[in-house]
Amino acid sequence: MHQGITCRESNAGEEQLLATLAGHPGVRTQVAMASRRASLRGLVSHCLWLLGVILLMDVSARPANHSSARERAGNREEREILPPDHLNGVKLEMDGHLNKDFHQEVFLGKDTDGFEEDAEPRRSRRKLMVIFSKVDVNTDRRISAKEMQHWIMEKTAEHFQEAIEESRVHFRAVDPDGDGRVSWDEYKVKFLVSKGHNEKEVEEKMKNGEELKVDEETQEVLENLKDRWYQADNPPSDLLLTEDEFLSFLHPEHSRGMLKFMVKEIVRDLDQDGDKQLSLPEFISLPAGTVENQQGQDIDDSWVRDRKKEFEELIDANHDGIVTMAELEDYMDPMNEYNALNEAKQMIAIADENQNHHLEPEEVLKYSEFFTGSKLMDYARNVHEEF
Repeated sequence: MHQGITCRESNAGEEQLLATLAGHPGVRTQVAMASRRASLRGLVSHCLWLLGVILLMDVSARPANHSSARERAGNREEREILPPDHLNGVKLEMDGHLNKDFHQEVFLGKDTDGFEEDAEPRRSRRKLMVIFSKVDVNTDRRISAKEMQHWIMEKTAEHFQEAIEESRVHFRAVDPDGDGRVSWDEYKVKFLVSKGHNEKEVEEKMKNGEELKVDEETQEVLENLKDRWYQADNPPSDLLLTEDEFLSFLHPEHSRGMLKFMVKEIVRDLDQDGDKQLSLPEFISLPAGTVENQQGQDIDDSWVRDRKKEFEELIDANHDGIVTMAELEDYMDPMNEYNALNEAKQMIAIADENQNHHLEPEEVLKYSEFFTGSKLMDYARNVHEEF
């Protein structure tokens, strides 16, 4: 019997009941509140629906973000297998620029924590004085050139060891079959994959002798890497690099032969008259680009001043105004003890205010920016406290 009631009749009955109840004040209030709650529920549901649509639209637009993630991964892989542009503890960069962080690298070694810009000054001062005490082997509260020389050699050895450990990891990444030797083709595949190419496609084309389509910049990098690869391959040449040879490929400072190759490349880039040696004007010539404002002029003036000082005081050993490849090689060799002694004397001269040819605690603290890259204030007032 109840099943026979139609939807229209049911709705009419509900409307009549609501109309009757609406005449009661208390019921009117409750009805109004219920109506508002219903409206809010509807609004919330609508907002959630809109949010869902927006999220779906965002997901559909994600490929660009995924692409950048792939690019970041590729950049990381490229950094892991490419020879680094910067070599810790080496005076010149691969492009012939002066290593601006050299003095900090050979004074701090790998222990750079505590000298960041936001580091607590008191802690940084204390750490700097701990380093001073380590360099000051005879504990006379002064650092001599010999003591600084030994410290520079010790910190350089730290950088060498770090490079060996990193190279070992990178070697495993490019030695897929684990036979302890890497061919140029194996390395080339890994390099192109890091540039976004498909590994299977590259391997297939190289196997079939097909031409690989790469842009002009990538092709130029490949040619330079191949030259470097052959240089790192010790005689008898088999075009396969062992772990030690791969270390020389990534870090030419570890091999006398590769250091010669690096020097040859730098001279080739800077030598303007083709005599395979460098004059002062060639060494201090400004990089490509024009000076557009005073700030640019100041940078260029600084470039010339720094390179002139380096050329005349350290690189040109016989002071004849010409730097030969042999002189540049000696200058760049990080394990050259005579070179380390010259560097020690230069570092002391920078901060030696009382001209006694030694460094004292007050002087190291005052010139902390030169030694650590961090400027520590109130050096004189704090020196005795830190000791």
